[in-house]
Amino acid sequence: MQRHPVLTLWAGRVTALLGIVLVALTLRQAVAAMSPILGNIRADIPMSDIGVGLLGTLPPILLAASGFVAPRVARSVGLGGGIVLALLLMTLGHVVRAFAPGFAVLLAGSVVALAGTGIGNVLLPPIVRRYFPDRIPLLTAVYVGIVGVSTAAPAAVAAPVAERMGWRFSLGMWSVTSMVALVPWLVVIARERRRRLSDDTAVGSPPPARVTRLWRARVARSITVVFSASVICTYAAFAWLPEILGDIAGSTPTEAGVLLAVTGIVSTPIALVAPLLVARLGNAGGLIGAGVASFALGYLGLLLAPATFTLLWVLLIGSGSILFPVCLVLINDRTRTHEGTVALSGFAQGIAYALGALGPLLVGLLHDASRGWTLPLLFLLAVALAATIPAITLARPAFVEDELARAEPASRDPY
Repeated sequence: MQRHPVLTLWAGRVTALLGIVLVALTLRQAVAAMSPILGNIRADIPMSDIGVGLLGTLPPILLAASGFVAPRVARSVGLGGGIVLALLLMTLGHVVRAFAPGFAVLLAGSVVALAGTGIGNVLLPPIVRRYFPDRIPLLTAVYVGIVGVSTAAPAAVAAPVAERMGWRFSLGMWSVTSMVALVPWLVVIARERRRRLSDDTAVGSPPPARVTRLWRARVARSITVVFSASVICTYAAFAWLPEILGDIAGSTPTEAGVLLAVTGIVSTPIALVAPLLVARLGNAGGLIGAGVASFALGYLGLLLAPATFTLLWVLLIGSGSILFPVCLVLINDRTRTHEGTVALSGFAQGIAYALGALGPLLVGLLHDASRGWTLPLLFLLAVALAATIPAITLARPAFVEDELARAEPASRDPY
């Protein structure tokens, strides 16, 4: 990990810190605000079950697509400009959904809002690196915790607000938070533009480097495998865990819902602590191994003794979510440049969310084919164990840019 002079957290960076916090607060609102009030929406807008399913599959698809688009956006308009674009898309998407006269416009608004969410997802780790290179674990812990709030708050208040003010107000009110989040970034961009114009008068600014062909870097591949395993296991749990528990552990629907909530509850403190542990221990491999072991033991428990220690198995599956914040830290920790961080963030998140969208589908297909849950649980166990080799690889310090330089012959243009 590169060392940087440690400054006070507030040293000329208050606006950027506020901007990071506010962006993190917006990053799950488009995902979580709609599902609790779908019944209210369907009362006004005719919507088939296929339409509902399409809305449900949009988040991972758009997050995946944005993973590949966001690095191009950052190269074109810069990190700050990319964040502003993300917030504008979120704001527009919320407003379009709120005023949608029919399903097609509702779907279009969701696509726009989720595209902004995906771009923000990818650009936030390099934003942290740019403004807080000396506080990456701390700021990662802060924004991951706030993203958790961004998930919980819309889910908790959407239905009550819809009952009192209508579903359109419930969907549209989140545009306010994304508009407020724009303010500090407009200030940051204006300040940096003045500084850049001043610097360019004296010395020409070199063009930003491009980091491509990340599949050639073992570090990039390893982080992507771990990230993918985490996303697949998490999405599969959200989609299928209540039904699995009902069928093999005898849980009632209420009990299964509570147990699913437990996975989210246990993941919150883990997400806050994991980035700090990466910095303190200096060995992400051990933490990745702990996450793999948690997932694996949880799935094995459901296979071998589902009704005996059900809560323990669920707690272990929830604890496996440590892989997610560890990967977010590694995206910054294993790159030397802002451009490398943007590229790695887009590469890892794009592939991980694409595979995450397929995870619940594959679990469902395996369940239908085998008429039971043994094969799906073995599949999830294999997915978790697939992160074992990357855990060994990532235990050794290495940087994406260094591996890319070694992978390309010196006589060729690596870009």
